[in-house]
Amino acid sequence: MPDARWHVSSAVVSVAQGAMGAVREGLTALEGVELHGGDDTRLVITIEGTSTGELGDRLTEINLMQGVLVANMVFEHAEETEEDR
Repeated sequence: MPDARWHVSSAVVSVAQGAMGAVREGLTALEGVELHGGDDTRLVITIEGTSTGELGDRLTEINLMQGVLVANMVFEHAEETEEDR
């Protein structure tokens, strides 16, 4: 049975010098990932999905992207989906 909860996490992505454009493009192409801001070396994102495992898999995918130095999850929240309330 699929998880009846919706999961969202925030993460900070540290980006190598000269790679910001490519990393931004790569992040916005990922399903469930939204870019919220950042500075010259870091980006703040949220990741949404149906399980903690899905969020973890997406974070691993981000960590393996060319130009990403490290992506660290900062916060995770889960709640029942509207159908299950």
